[in-house]
Amino acid sequence: MNRVPQQHRHDAPQQVGCAVITVSDTRTLKTDSAGQTAVDLLSAAGHRVPVREIIPDAPEPMRKLLLGLRDRQDVDVILMTGGTGLSSRDQTFETVAGLLDKPLPGYGELFRSLSFEQIGPAAMLSRATGGLIGRTAVLTMPGSPHAVRLALEKIILPELGHLVREAKR
Repeated sequence: MNRVPQQHRHDAPQQVGCAVITVSDTRTLKTDSAGQTAVDLLSAAGHRVPVREIIPDAPEPMRKLLLGLRDRQDVDVILMTGGTGLSSRDQTFETVAGLLDKPLPGYGELFRSLSFEQIGPAAMLSRATGGLIGRTAVLTMPGSPHAVRLALEKIILPELGHLVREAKR
């Protein structure tokens, strides 16, 4: 058995700084259950959340925020909820994909695969994506608390430190 991934996980930071960004034209911090789910799961796992924001589903504010977060020393990972669907207002995928220096296609593929097990072929409607902007990881998720829980529990949290370790190298 190859021990390289296990060694990388062992050498990875146990606590990372995460920005949780909700993309929505209607939610507030009080009504953002998906963003709150992300904050709760990250905090329970021992990670820091120095940034939590809600931004409109518009490319320019999203770009400006992502580039600003890329340069922050206290943010290792940007986790975004919302705007990953197919409606005319959903612009998260295009905006994030246009900023990625290194795409991470396996993240979206894995999310859709796990989602398929739970919701069937409707999983193909998700455009969850991820990658690196500079040395900062960015992962997007649909805006439902259930989808956020699936992504965090099954994909993101088990590899978060490892992802950051590799991104910073």
